[in-house]
Amino acid sequence: MAKKIKKYILIALCCLATSAFAESKWDRVTNLDVNGKKANRNEIRIGWGDQLFETLMWRNPSSYTLTMPTGYRQTYHENHRYHQHLWLEYQRRFCYWFSLGAMVDLSEVGWDNVVRDGRGIEQSRDPKHYFFNCIIMPTIRFTYFHHPYVNLYSGLGIGMDINGGTETNAYGFHNDVGAAINLTVFGVSANYDRWFAAVDLGGMYALKNKNTIFLLSSRMINVSIGARF
Repeated sequence: MAKKIKKYILIALCCLATSAFAESKWDRVTNLDVNGKKANRNEIRIGWGDQLFETLMWRNPSSYTLTMPTGYRQTYHENHRYHQHLWLEYQRRFCYWFSLGAMVDLSEVGWDNVVRDGRGIEQSRDPKHYFFNCIIMPTIRFTYFHHPYVNLYSGLGIGMDINGGTETNAYGFHNDVGAAINLTVFGVSANYDRWFAAVDLGGMYALKNKNTIFLLSSRMINVSIGARF
């Protein structure tokens, strides 16, 4: 009987020690209130994302018209400039696995409008052409692995894209609005105290309708830095 009591006491002590360790760990990792300590539930980050979709879709011409009369004129889009995605996100953690926030993302592509004659000789060049996408959306994040130095997570954002620039749509407007989705399939952050650096894999999509696509699998790779407070 005494051996059984000792066994139960030992098990209880182990559970208590594990609980205390987990409580202290979650306090450090998730920044939630534990034992009256101040919580750091807020997070802000600034990031950079790729423009793979834009690079593939809007490219310099592979050939010029060379067999027409010299009086012939054709305008080409040349010297494309990809300014990538710059984004800012705020998140507030409501429990150790769920947080809610908002994000603003800006991206732009510029190019030269070049007029060439029928022999391909340049006649004029206007470098002040561009389009941009400004995306505003609420975001959610699910963090499924916590460690003092590493977090693993996935996320989703749904909002709107404001597309504009020097070009006009079929109605003569310079601006257009469409739906936008940002998906974080896998994200990992390396933490040091309140500071962190992160890498996300996913994609951003934006379209007005099936015939007007603003973004498709853009921002597949993201890197960011941020702070929790």
